[in-house]
Formats: sequence, C-alpha cells, structure tokens
Amino acid sequence: MSRRPPEPVEVVKSRREAALARLVAGVPYIGFLGARFDRRGDELTAVLPFHPSLIGNPAIPALHGGATAAFLEVTAIIELAWTTLWEDMETGRIDPASEAFPALPKTITFTVDYLRAGLPRDAYARAAVTRSGRRYATVQVEAWQDNRARPFAQATTHFLMPEG
Repeated sequence: MSRRPPEPVEVVKSRREAALARLVAGVPYIGFLGARFDRRGDELTAVLPFHPSLIGNPAIPALHGGATAAFLEVTAIIELAWTTLWEDMETGRIDPASEAFPALPKTITFTVDYLRAGLPRDAYARAAVTRSGRRYATVQVEAWQDNRARPFAQATTHFLMPEG
C-alpha cells in the first residue's frame, strides 16, 4: 500500500488562503469595518486597523461599542466556520473554489463584556470554539490592543450551525 506524496507547500497555502478569503467574503460587514484575518496554520487572529470613523466618544477618545461588538462577532463567525471547515479542506473534500462551499453559522445569542475603553489604535481578537455540535456551537472571543493579557472586550456567542 503506497501513500500519496505530500502536496507542495505552495498548493496547501493557496488552498488555505482561498478558503479564508471565501469565508471573509461571505460576511460583507468585515470589509465595511476594514478588518482582516492573519492566518498562521490553523490559527486566526482578527485585526481591526484603527480608523477615525471607529471612534464613538471623541471626548475620551474611545472605540464605538457597536464597532467593538461587530468586530468580536465577525471574529467568532469566521473562527467557527474556519474550525468547522479545516478538516474537510485539508483532506481535499472541500474545494474553496467550488459552488458547494459550506454556509456560515447564524448567530443565536451574543453577549459582550466591555472591560475598558478601546483606545484609538489597532485592535486584535482571537476566538476559541468551546462547544461544537451538529446543531449548535459556542464561541468565546477576546479583543486586545497593546497587550494580549489586558483585553478591552470579550464575548460569548451561540450559533446555529448550517444544515448539511
């Protein structure tokens, strides 16, 4: 029994990048926010570059709570979809270019804890899937700016998983 030789690294990287781009394109608000996702293997870090339009209180100045919440929610959506898609993508069962690309999960509940004011600078977020079943999933998200050990917001989200 012979094993298939491993794919060239360029092929693997391009497939992963195409899949991530397809997921991000599935949530148009990500482009409106100006957020992007940095990928290292199977780990994603969301980046929200600072822009003056994200300021909610110019007296402090602080990031708008709605922009912060949206950033956390889209981070959770993309992380859950990425985690769900990873195994099928790596084994070649799903092609990022195919029409049969999986649907994104739908938010059921979303709870944000604003821990401190978001300052006028870039923000980062990482999410962790804490429960993932056939029908429901739970994701925890944490956002920080200069120091990951000092988050300025965190969220817990429950999702309805797409059928299929």
